[in-house]
Amino acid sequence: MGKIGYARVSTTDQDLSLQLAALSAAGCGVIRSEKITGSTVTGRAELRTVLDFIGAGDTLVVTRIDRLARSLGDLQDIVRELKAKGASLVATEQPIDTGTAAGKAFLDMLGVFAEFETNLRRERQMEGIAKAKAAGVYKGGKTRIAADEVRRLAGEGVGPSAIARQLGIGRASVYRLLGSIKTSAPSSQA
Repeated sequence: MGKIGYARVSTTDQDLSLQLAALSAAGCGVIRSEKITGSTVTGRAELRTVLDFIGAGDTLVVTRIDRLARSLGDLQDIVRELKAKGASLVATEQPIDTGTAAGKAFLDMLGVFAEFETNLRRERQMEGIAKAKAAGVYKGGKTRIAADEVRRLAGEGVGPSAIARQLGIGRASVYRLLGSIKTSAPSSQA
């Protein structure tokens, strides 16, 4: 029966020290941390390590639920995984303890608000981009694949793998571009 801490911030310039101190003060024997977005659980190696390691009677401790997940679905998946292993979840700054009915209810409410906040931020970002485009300030991301160059090299007989290496792009992108050319070319079946 141990307490395992998990701390997370979204960007590399943010500081983890307050979360780490709070988790240590809460009695966590093991604390894992990472600097990565919380909008998805994909790619969060330290969280995966904690979830793989945690066992029956253990408690996952976070400072706030939004450090764990920003999506209600992800949060519920994590809680289900903990429950299946016989572990619980506690937040030091929020009245959350999945060992109690009230704690579970409050957890779900906070999960809804965390997801709502993420969706609002995304909407504001899209509105800002639309406004910048209308003002001629924002032109979108730079083109990462030079389609004309891929087609030129293919026309010179350079293979897809060589094209990908030369242009620093993935082979799948080369095949996708060349596929649109080949499907429009007449087939020569004998």
